[in-house]
This record gives sequence, structure tokens and C-alpha cells, in this order.
Amino acid sequence: MSGTSPSPTARSAAAESGGRYAACTVHAVRAYGRGDTEVRALDDVTLGFPFGRFTAVMGPSGSGKSTLLHCLAGLDTLTGGQVLLGDTDLGTLSDKELTRLRRDRIGFVFQAFNLLPTLTAGENVTLPASLAKARLDPEWVDRVIGAVGLANRLGHRPSELSGGQQQRVAVARALATRPELVLADEPTGNLDSRSGAEVLGLLRDAVDTLGQTVVMVTHDPVAASYADTVVFLADGRTADRMDGPTPQAVLDRMKAFELPGKAGVRS
Repeated sequence: MSGTSPSPTARSAAAESGGRYAACTVHAVRAYGRGDTEVRALDDVTLGFPFGRFTAVMGPSGSGKSTLLHCLAGLDTLTGGQVLLGDTDLGTLSDKELTRLRRDRIGFVFQAFNLLPTLTAGENVTLPASLAKARLDPEWVDRVIGAVGLANRLGHRPSELSGGQQQRVAVARALATRPELVLADEPTGNLDSRSGAEVLGLLRDAVDTLGQTVVMVTHDPVAASYADTVVFLADGRTADRMDGPTPQAVLDRMKAFELPGKAGVRS
């Protein structure tokens, strides 16, 4: 991929990570408005997302979690600081290069599924590669389809699938190109608890058995418990992190954000 070289700060962050980070933010700032009306959705956020790990991002409404995900994807532009995908500084890329990066190196799973209704499940899975005129590894695609349990549903259109099955298609689509990073935005928000658990299990398996890196924004403590680590944001800053989360521990931590002066801020 073309683009200018990473800055010394970005190179330093990448070097300090020992190559462990699929993506990271370095003193990331995203501000809206100016002067007295300025609002900082992200305020000096430095985070690393390790290869082959599942990270959940949580926080109160307005904490900056969706902004963080959009900036990691190159869908929003930082006001200050940097976002790196591997050693690529997204701030150095043109719009065309960002589009290519999202297509080739990032997989997306959305709350709304975002499947094309006129295509079959199989065609939806391979659509991004078809648009990019890229060749998929058939063995990998078969492995992904097997992992999400879609082998006997590939000829069905979205209207013929349940919500949980549609989200399985979306997960398979995100994994089909074997991206460096999978970004999931409230992937169980439109699902019942059983279907949601199935999709979360698929994301967990994608990390454990396929070696993917997943970053998921969620408000659900149960969903967060599927992750290796939960990062908590508050007021646009990193407030806490938890390894080996349980639903109750996450719920207790989230309740603390509702108590003035209890959340704390750590960068």
C-alpha cells in the first residue's frame, strides 16, 4: 500500500508493542466544534489491540466508543494523534487508499447485518472480494463457512434466513478475506439472546481457532464476557481495563460509571 512513512511517534509505538498490535491508537483526539462549543469524543486515547485477541470496548453513552471504532476503520478522521493498522498510519493515506485498506485489511460486522437482499448467503459472503476482483482462498472460505454453520444455507437469500443466520452470514463475510482486523459494532443488538450467544461464540471461535483479531463495541456485559479484555471509555478517555471479564464484573464496573467521582480516569 502506498502512503507516506509512519511518523517517529507511530514507529515508536509500533516498536514498543513488539509487533503485538494489529491496530493501535497513539494520543488519539477527535474533536467536534471549536472554542467554547468544542466536544472531544476522544481525548488523548492510546490503546493497543493485540494480534489474535478479542477486545470489547464499553462505556456510557457518549463515552467515545463508536467514534473509536470509526477511527480504527478509517471512517472518521482524527483531529490529533494517530491510528495505525499494523505499521500503516491511516492519517497518511488518501481517500482512495483508505477505501482500499478497508476493503483488503478490515472486516466489518454491523448491528443491522447489511446484507444485499437480492444475493444468496454465499454471494453475500464473497461479495467484498468480488467487488475488489480479488481471489479468495477456497480452503479458507470453506473453513469459515464450516465454522459459522452455513454450509446448507448458502443458496438462501437473507429473507429466507433468521436474524441469527443473517448475522452468521455477516460474520462469514467479514472473515472471508482473512482481514488483519475484524471490527464489530453492537453485532448482537438486533438478535434474541440465543442467536446473540451463537454469534458471539462464532467471534470467539474466530479468535481461538482462526487466529483473527476482533474489536467489538458493545453495551452488553454478557457480550463483553466473551472477550479476552474489556476496555472502558468515559468522557472520551480510557477509564479502565479488565482481563478475563465475567458478566457480573463488567456490570459492576459499568455501574461505577453512574456514580459521580467513582469511575476514575486512567490513560
